[in-house]
Amino acid sequence: MAEWSRGVRLGVDVGQVRVGVARSDPHGVLATPLVTLARDRAVAPEAVPSDMAELAALVTEHEAVEVVVGLPVNLAGRQGPAAVHVQAYVGRLVEVISPVPVTLADERMSTVVASRRLAERGVRGRRQRAVVDQAAAVEILQSWLDAQRRRMQ
Repeated sequence: MAEWSRGVRLGVDVGQVRVGVARSDPHGVLATPLVTLARDRAVAPEAVPSDMAELAALVTEHEAVEVVVGLPVNLAGRQGPAAVHVQAYVGRLVEVISPVPVTLADERMSTVVASRRLAERGVRGRRQRAVVDQAAAVEILQSWLDAQRRRMQ
């Protein structure tokens, strides 16, 4: 069995308007919400979008050893337009945060689950929209961490 590499991982939920970010503890047990970044869509192709620059700063600040980005697939496991959009984002992000590796993780239903959990806690409407991306990033990262731990057993 391979040994688990210790270190903080960042989980990322890429949306059209916002990017939710979560972080793990150094032992890879628990994911917690970190921040929601506004997407910077009005940037020249050669420039680094501000959301990616902020994400790179978070990688440095938290000494992240890996970034796990949710890949939206449909219930049948197929990739649609949203997945193509995320893959393009990841292609650029890899350049910005190199040499820190970026891993794609199935994020099927993460936003739905996050929204449901927030609603169960009484967080609705505007308050929910403000944090649902972070909560989705937590779902993505926690699922990935759990899968890695199962693999190590």
